[in-house]
Amino acid sequence: MNEKYETLVVTREADGLVWCTLNRPEVLNAMSPQLVDELHLFLDRLHDDTDARVVLLRGAGRGFCAGLDLKAQSGGSATTRPSVSASLRGQHKIAELVIKMRRVAQPFIALVHGAASGGGFALALASDIRIAGESARMNAAFIRIGLGACDIGASYFLPRIVGASVASELLLTGGFIEAPRALATGLVSRVVPDAELEKAGREMAANILRNSPVGVRLTKDCLNWSIDAPTLEAAIAMEDRNQILASQSGDFREGVRAFLEKRPPKYSGD
Repeated sequence: MNEKYETLVVTREADGLVWCTLNRPEVLNAMSPQLVDELHLFLDRLHDDTDARVVLLRGAGRGFCAGLDLKAQSGGSATTRPSVSASLRGQHKIAELVIKMRRVAQPFIALVHGAASGGGFALALASDIRIAGESARMNAAFIRIGLGACDIGASYFLPRIVGASVASELLLTGGFIEAPRALATGLVSRVVPDAELEKAGREMAANILRNSPVGVRLTKDCLNWSIDAPTLEAAIAMEDRNQILASQSGDFREGVRAFLEKRPPKYSGD
């Protein structure tokens, strides 16, 4: 099933896999107000969609996402100055995208090729898993245009992924990190030739989809909270709660039966 958007291409497959393609290739998928609106609509629809289980996020054409479309954001004039109140509302609307990405149950796998800059970098950072094509180049571009580099969750996600020192370097310089170093620092989990990105994404998604829906949902939820857990005991308390919840599901009983019968499980989402 395909959903109708103008700046996104969303395709849903029968196994619960959802492809979300940023579709403004003529401007390297830069984030216009319409693209931001459609990403919000897409994420809102995901929230209660139990059929959608994993999202593969990618960009059409030569790159993942070049960040905010400055011309579109300013109505075509780089010198237009909206009010502080309007600017704050617009800023929050864009930043809320990464909050929604973390809140929905579905894991996001970002398939990054070419440029992932500014807001595009933020979308990649907010994803649960990042796979890079060999052409991938990512940077916190905000600081290059007179703003701070800490934007759209970058100051939260980046040090938690690569550590404080590398995060400080990338944020303070606005310099690009390319695929080999991204892999070495743990920013991405795999690097593949660009032509193999779709295959690598499908394989990763398949490895998630073979697990129970409730197990995947609770795991994403627990990982998100455990990153900021104040103590080991707090993290373990959350893990204990999740395991007891999962153990009451029909999918847990099916998983045990399948293991004992040495066959693939057939999860129902119960």
